Amino acid sequence: MSVVALDLASLGSVREAAKQVCAEHDRIDVLINNAGVMRSPRSTTVDGFELQFGTNHLGHFALTGLLLERLLPVDGSRIVTVASPAHRQGRIDFDDLQSERRYRRSAAYAQSKLANLLFTYELQRRLAVAGATTVALAAHPGGARTELNRNLPFLFRGASWGLARPITQPVEIGALSILYAAVDPGALGGEYYGPDGRFEFKGHPTRLESTPQSHDAATQRRLWEVSEQLTDVRYDALAKSR
Repeated sequence: MSVVALDLASLGSVREAAKQVCAEHDRIDVLINNAGVMRSPRSTTVDGFELQFGTNHLGHFALTGLLLERLLPVDGSRIVTVASPAHRQGRIDFDDLQSERRYRRSAAYAQSKLANLLFTYELQRRLAVAGATTVALAAHPGGARTELNRNLPFLFRGASWGLARPITQPVEIGALSILYAAVDPGALGGEYYGPDGRFEFKGHPTRLESTPQSHDAATQRRLWEVSEQLTDVRYDALAKSR
């Protein structure tokens, strides 16, 4: 086992981590884009991006692109990006992606989670066009009791999740949907998985339907192009694989 230092809020760190991984490993079977921040106070990444959008989306976009050359040669390799039910409230504001005009914690988080799904579906489309056997999927853990809740109102945070405890679940159960997307033979490219319980907060893995907005092809392509410009990461390995 090897451990690599990675700060998704720094594109420099992302590049260094990807360089180290590629130097130490000839192949990657599964990449899980799992890191994230939620409802954080207004702040920016090292590169000046709004923290939630920069970390949750741009950091993963860059990391995936830089590691793709190690995934593509592996038959059936998978890229799983962790989204959230919050994507249903999300809207991609191309005129204010960094929330400079107006910042609302929940809206910025929802935008970043919608971006995760738009990225997944566009990546899957591009992988298919390139004839790659690598596939892209999305999943979410529901209300898993992790430290992600640190910025929620006081009554809902802490180790117990407070008043939200009855509608949340242990980390071990929350991880099942992500693991399902990563390893189950029945999970296919372009699919989205999460808990089967009410509001997708609790339960065991099931295939989900995301919002029509997340499937908008024009928005997917535009976000991809903007992400390339902002991160200066191009998915050249896809063009080479055709």
